[in-house]
Amino acid sequence: MSKAQAEGHRGDWRRTMAVPMLLALVAMGVAAILLDRQNQQIAENRLRADTLAQISVIRAKLEGNISGNIQLVKGLVSVISTEPDMDQARFDTLVSNLFEEDSQLRSVAAAPDLVIAMTYPLKGNEAVIGLDYRQVPAQWSAVKTVLETGQLNIAGPVNLVQGGRGFIGRFPVYSGLDAERRFWGVVSAVVDVDRLYADSGLLDPDLGLDISITGMDGTGATGERFFGPNLDAAHPVVAAVVLPSGSWQIAAVPKGGWNADPLSAWGLRGLILAAGALILFPVFLTARMIGERHDHIRELGEREAELARLTRRLNLALDVSKVGVWELDLSTDAETWDDRNNEIYGMPTDGGPRTHEHWRAAIHPEDRERAESTFRTMIPSGYYETEYRVLLPDGTLRYVRSVGALSSEPGQQNTVVGVNWDVTRDVELNEDLRRAKRQAEARNNELEAARIRIEHNALHDSLTGLPNRRYLDEVLQRHAADGYHGSGSIALLHIDLDRFKQINDTLGHAAGDAMLVHASKVLRANCRETDFVARIGGDEFVILSSAGASDVRLKLIADRIVREMRKPAVHEGHECRFGVSIGVAVSRAADIDVRQLLVNADIALYRAKALGRNRHEFFTEALQAEVVRTKRVADEVLKGLDTHAFLAHYQPQFDAHSLELVGVEALARWQHPLDGLKAPDSFMDVAEELNVVAQIDRLILNQALSDLARWDAMGLHVPRASVNVSLRRLHDEGLVESLKSLKLAPGRLAFELVESIYLDESDGIVAWNIDQVKELGIDVEIDDFGTGYASIVSLQKLHPRRLKIDRQLVMPILEEPAQRQLVASIVDIGKSMDIEIVAEGVETMEHAVILRDLGCDILQGYAFARPMSREALEDFLRKTLPARTA
Repeated sequence: MSKAQAEGHRGDWRRTMAVPMLLALVAMGVAAILLDRQNQQIAENRLRADTLAQISVIRAKLEGNISGNIQLVKGLVSVISTEPDMDQARFDTLVSNLFEEDSQLRSVAAAPDLVIAMTYPLKGNEAVIGLDYRQVPAQWSAVKTVLETGQLNIAGPVNLVQGGRGFIGRFPVYSGLDAERRFWGVVSAVVDVDRLYADSGLLDPDLGLDISITGMDGTGATGERFFGPNLDAAHPVVAAVVLPSGSWQIAAVPKGGWNADPLSAWGLRGLILAAGALILFPVFLTARMIGERHDHIRELGEREAELARLTRRLNLALDVSKVGVWELDLSTDAETWDDRNNEIYGMPTDGGPRTHEHWRAAIHPEDRERAESTFRTMIPSGYYETEYRVLLPDGTLRYVRSVGALSSEPGQQNTVVGVNWDVTRDVELNEDLRRAKRQAEARNNELEAARIRIEHNALHDSLTGLPNRRYLDEVLQRHAADGYHGSGSIALLHIDLDRFKQINDTLGHAAGDAMLVHASKVLRANCRETDFVARIGGDEFVILSSAGASDVRLKLIADRIVREMRKPAVHEGHECRFGVSIGVAVSRAADIDVRQLLVNADIALYRAKALGRNRHEFFTEALQAEVVRTKRVADEVLKGLDTHAFLAHYQPQFDAHSLELVGVEALARWQHPLDGLKAPDSFMDVAEELNVVAQIDRLILNQALSDLARWDAMGLHVPRASVNVSLRRLHDEGLVESLKSLKLAPGRLAFELVESIYLDESDGIVAWNIDQVKELGIDVEIDDFGTGYASIVSLQKLHPRRLKIDRQLVMPILEEPAQRQLVASIVDIGKSMDIEIVAEGVETMEHAVILRDLGCDILQGYAFARPMSREALEDFLRKTLPARTA
């Protein structure tokens, strides 16, 4: 029978049995309802009468207890009326008598003029003493009612100032009689809420009623509920509690409600149910049996359908998963294989019988014994799982995973049921993954090696193999806190190769690279194994070591390196020689500033080079002070340029024979804001380092030109002004163009070139600029002649207008005839080339006479005038020159 047919048949018998059952049920239900309603009405009336009786007793107790408490206190009020000046002791005596009575009084307080002054008992009620009712909004309304009516007022329940809750009866107290009658105050009696409720029976656990009381402050049924739950919706029984001042309403319902069935109601219901059961039981029993029969039929149909569905799903799952199913009879070795299992082992899918030997024959010979042994070993445990290779008839190799379980059925032989998977693809994929893993590991090893190489290259010099500047910085930072290798000190040797550029320029970069490698080996060989040697620049190296307690070891290392570096190195048959300059900086501080240490070593190296190279110098505090001073001077020089602090001072030049003024030399002076006027020897070296000498030259030139124009306008005739010009100024390609804009008479301006710097200068721009200057009518003079290295040929090429003999040659001519002869020779050379001779440094008139006799044309020196400012020169020209000429 199909499921639909079973459902239809079951519906037929249900409809047949439903009609009589329904009629019987309706008749019985109507009768039961009528009887039950009548019985409930009778029970509810009886409950209301019992409830009213119970709350009447409670009402009477409430009225009696409250009235009794009020009467006790009224006696006290009468005594106070006659004794308005009663003190606390008298008050305590009177009230204590009240408390001996059986009452619910908790405390009594007297408030003359509405301020509580006495209370009993005092202990526990100290908080109310001094309470002014007019300052307590929660109680003032009740007290105000007492004042206005002059009658007793019962309020509450209220929260008490001294803690807890209570009903308060307030009695107005008047003293005196008739015309002298006046309001004395208020006596308040506190009735304990809990004791009142307990003594009145409201808290009786056996009461069996839910009770509520409304009418707070005696306001009756319209007042606020202050006890019990809200029973309005339960149709309660109510009664009025009459108080000496106002009333309360008490309401009650049984705890089970008005619908609580008495025993008689349940008895009646039981009889009705019993009668109905006798009528309906046979009908229900028959219907149940028929229903169960149809349920069994339906369940069998559902099980058949579920079994068919599961079978289809199993077949589909086996087909999709490509799993082969097999069964082995252990007693006969006979096996049953499905089609998929036959395909896995290369057997025909003809459903033919299979034996255990068929399985053994299909397994690869190398795996056969292992597979058989695994099977025999594991099957007794009830579970078997293994993996092996299968060799098909065409030579194809497959990997098979086999899983089986022991099956035992009562009364039958044990069998093994199992499944086989062709996992060839999985095995090949795993092998590919293992191969890829090996390749990835090899690649990772290569990458790690490459990373190490890159990291090494990033931290080492590719030519010498020494650590580079980046590596040095890391090591310095790592050892800054506790010194080199925890020694608490760091010594840093900054090494620079001398004459390395000449080797590079003459023998090529290959030779230079070979010398760098040679230098790195020398440095490494002359250091300890723990010392750190790095190449930080083209021909710069650094040695990092511990400083020790003294500088002796460091001095020995530096001397040894200087000595070894002096030895010649051979490259491709060429003997190369170079030296080193070393700056040494040491720090033995607790927390070493490694950056400053590098700076200090560089300063010491600079000092070693300045002192002649091929040596070492230690950084000292004096050297630091010199650096600081140089830095300060440099800052002040730059500021002086911005504030126009560089001025031109002039030293007059005179004709050696007539002593007439033939010109002035413009000399640079620095008007220092603190130290006053400074000569060039105090700032020119710093200016040269700052590359501002050309700028100073330009300022002095502009001032000299401006002053020449000023003197012409004043009628002070100054024939010529000579200014110094630096090498950097001569390199300026815009020099000539700037001079062309000046309107100068030929011979009014002369440029002084320092002989030791310029005469052998082969630079094309310098030579071209000098020629153009001459064409502009500006004379060229050679300054400090005799102190440099200029040749006669270069003097001929330049052919200056004048030649100034340095003061170092002029000063000794008074005592040394040979020096006088040397000056005479210089004069003869100049005369032979038609060059005017200027002698500077003429300190005395004896010098002037000798130099004049030797043939000098122009004299300049302290014997005639010192360098002076523009204003001083103007005064000099006005006052001194006419007298000198005379």
